[in-house]
Amino acid sequence: MPVPDDIRPMRTALYLPANRASAVAKARTADCDVVILDLEDAVSPDAKTQARSDAVAAVTQGGFGGRLLVVRVNALDSEWGADDCAALSAARPDAVLLPKISSAADIALARKHLPADLPIWAMLETCAAFLDIASVARGGLDSGLAAFVLGTNDLALEMRCTLDTGRSAMAPLLTQAVVAARATGLAIFDGVFNDIADDAGFASQCAQGAALGFDGKTVIHPSQLAAANAAFGPTDAQIARSHAIMQAFAAPENAGKGVIKVDGKMVELLHLREAERYLAIQQAISNRAS
Repeated sequence: MPVPDDIRPMRTALYLPANRASAVAKARTADCDVVILDLEDAVSPDAKTQARSDAVAAVTQGGFGGRLLVVRVNALDSEWGADDCAALSAARPDAVLLPKISSAADIALARKHLPADLPIWAMLETCAAFLDIASVARGGLDSGLAAFVLGTNDLALEMRCTLDTGRSAMAPLLTQAVVAARATGLAIFDGVFNDIADDAGFASQCAQGAALGFDGKTVIHPSQLAAANAAFGPTDAQIARSHAIMQAFAAPENAGKGVIKVDGKMVELLHLREAERYLAIQQAISNRAS
C-alpha cells in the first residue's frame, strides 16, 4: 500500500554526543527512527565549539538514510546557543531541538536565529512550560514548532520529585503533554530511561509511554532501541486487526456504512482511520528496512 507523505515511524530517537565520532558513525546504521546529535548536556563546556563543528560535518556528510537527523543546540541564553543556530542554519539538519523552553516566546526567539523553513523541536523540561502548555503548543506552531520532547530528568530535578520507573509524581504532566501535542498536531517523544542495565524497567516505562499516547521514546543507548521499537510500533495483533477492519469496510455489502461488525465487535469509521494509520506506519517501517 502507498504510504502517505505525513506518515513516518517515530518510535525511537537516539541521543548521542555530536563530538563522539564513533557513535555518530554507528548511528547511521542504527535501528532508530531519529538521530539526535547533542550539543548540550552530553558535551562539556570546553568541547562545545568542537562538537558544533562535528555536528555540522555530520549533517553535511549525511548518510543517515531514512532517519530524521536532529541537532539539540545549547540554550540561546548561553554563550553557545546563538552560534549553534547560526551554524545549523547553513548545515540544514531535519530539525533543531531547543532545550529548556518555558514559553512560546522562547520558540519565537529561536526562530529569529533560524531559517523560516527549518523545523523546530522543543524540550518540555521546565515547570514553567507546563504552567500554560496549551499556549506553548499553539504559539509554537506560529514559529514552526513540529515536535515536543520530554526532558524528564531536568523536570524531576526542578520539581524536586522522585523519578521512579512508573514516574508516579509526573504522570499528570505526561498526559498533559500528550494532550497538548495531539490538539496541535505535534509529534511527541517520551523522556529517557537512565538505567541501561534495567531491561525490565525500561520495557515497563516504554509500555507506559505507549499507553499514554506518545509517538516514541528518546533513548540514550543503542541497546534500548529494540525494546522501544517494539513498544511504540504497531503490534502483530494491531496489524491483523487493522487488515480485518480494512477488508470488512471494503466489502460490497458494507459500502456506505458508518458502523459494522468485525469479529463480533462493533467498529466505526474512526476505527477504520486508526487501522489505516497502523498499516501505513508498518509499511513505512518495512520500506526503510528493505
